[in-house]
Amino acid sequence: MEREKLAFINPATGMDFGEVTVSTPDEAKQAVSDMREAFPAWSAKSVKERIKILKKFQNLLIDQRDEISTVVSQDTGKSRQDSLIELFVTVDMLSQNNAKAPKWLKRERVSSGLYFFKKCIIEHRPHGVVVVISPWNYPLMISLTPMLSALLAGNTVVLKTSEVTPAVGALLEKLLKSLPELAPFVRVVHGDGKVGAALVNSNPDYIFVTGSTVTGKKILQAAAENLIPATLELGGKDAAVILEDADLESAARWTTWGAYFNAGQTCMSVERVYVVESQYDEFVRLAVQYTKEIQNGFTLDTHSPYQIGPITDPRQTQIIDEHLNDAIQKGAKVLCGGKEQGAYYKPMVMVDVDHSMKVMQEETFGPIMPIMKVRDEAEAIRLANDSTFGLSASVYSKDQARAKRVADKINASSIIINDSIAQYAIPMLPIGGVKDSGIGSTHGRAGLLEFTRPHSYAIGSKPLAFDIATIMRNLGNYELGVAIMGVVYGTTLKQKWETLLQFLKKGKKESTPSNIKSEPVVTK
Repeated sequence: MEREKLAFINPATGMDFGEVTVSTPDEAKQAVSDMREAFPAWSAKSVKERIKILKKFQNLLIDQRDEISTVVSQDTGKSRQDSLIELFVTVDMLSQNNAKAPKWLKRERVSSGLYFFKKCIIEHRPHGVVVVISPWNYPLMISLTPMLSALLAGNTVVLKTSEVTPAVGALLEKLLKSLPELAPFVRVVHGDGKVGAALVNSNPDYIFVTGSTVTGKKILQAAAENLIPATLELGGKDAAVILEDADLESAARWTTWGAYFNAGQTCMSVERVYVVESQYDEFVRLAVQYTKEIQNGFTLDTHSPYQIGPITDPRQTQIIDEHLNDAIQKGAKVLCGGKEQGAYYKPMVMVDVDHSMKVMQEETFGPIMPIMKVRDEAEAIRLANDSTFGLSASVYSKDQARAKRVADKINASSIIINDSIAQYAIPMLPIGGVKDSGIGSTHGRAGLLEFTRPHSYAIGSKPLAFDIATIMRNLGNYELGVAIMGVVYGTTLKQKWETLLQFLKKGKKESTPSNIKSEPVVTK
């Protein structure tokens, strides 16, 4: 029987440029089993040894930059420069993680409290086999960054790339197999949700998923059956707040960029804009001006004149059209842009929107920027928080202290001031979500430690008679325990002193002879 294939289709041109064989569910399970067998050898390597190997992969990525950017561009329809951005961010993160990992992963000494004669340490150990399930919008970057972090932490990895961008998955498999020192410890499988389900049901030790909230919830439910921990990087409906003292030229330029970059196919895209009424008209004028300057199209030339390409997944156009039609039917107006042939959209500025519309509540994942007029800062904050999502947001104001105060009130896990989206590319900043935007973090120290489990040790000789921890385990020391607790942990000098006096008085009283004899209590 001929094996099922995934065709490589350029969404910008419709041209077929290759294929890869789909992995069967049994092959996916076998990949997890193989990586479980390989785990002891990889985890036994020191952090420095793992870094040395990953630096070779880093060199390989840089050497193969032209092939990588070409394949990403063909597979997604984005420009070669935007494809290079994926590689650039990946290499930057790998480089900085390699530099910081020895410190982040080293054994930690922590206080033993009043247990004076024990040494307490924490070791950050890898989980084991990590399954990474990656999306199609940034198929290179969002595959490699969690995969490389998991490997750096000492895990082995099974990576399932998106069936929408199978050429990138095949390229990653080829690159990994070309490095003998790394190839035995990571496996790439190809296929759709059936393959992903097989991976989740093969009982890996950790799961890292980037995708839609609907998909993330299904995976989390399946993982819960075996109590498999997971990081979920899910959807967003990110808000931009434009205050009355914002630099409107800059705000309009960078919110439009944040709304349309990668044709709006970014979980952190600017999908809602709230502008205080005194600046609304001018901001809308500038937003339309910047939007009209954007050209969409496709070429493999490195000097592309096109800022955005097509929608990568044809299925996504149905959601974009649904949101667009729903908003128009409810009174919204599109000031520029609209649907073109195939999977192309001219970027759109939309006004007269409200929160009854899907375009203001559900993730659109397309080049639409809805702008809503608000009375003041307070209303902007209220509306920004009126969402089931909480991935990121942006605030624009010349007063950075004020912008920070506004940002503090927005319920999102990552907020950038006077810019949009760019915080994702800062390697040391953790990125995660609240509410329906996910669980856990990626990037930085927090992101690397997601791929470890803390193991704690209290080390010392046998319990000593005069150790407080030993005294408190022996009967007859209740009052002494009260005294120690009050003197050591009392929050005021008065509390400490009164506790000590109480203990001394009781001790003196108990040492005074008494003619009263107590009778033992006898139970029958």
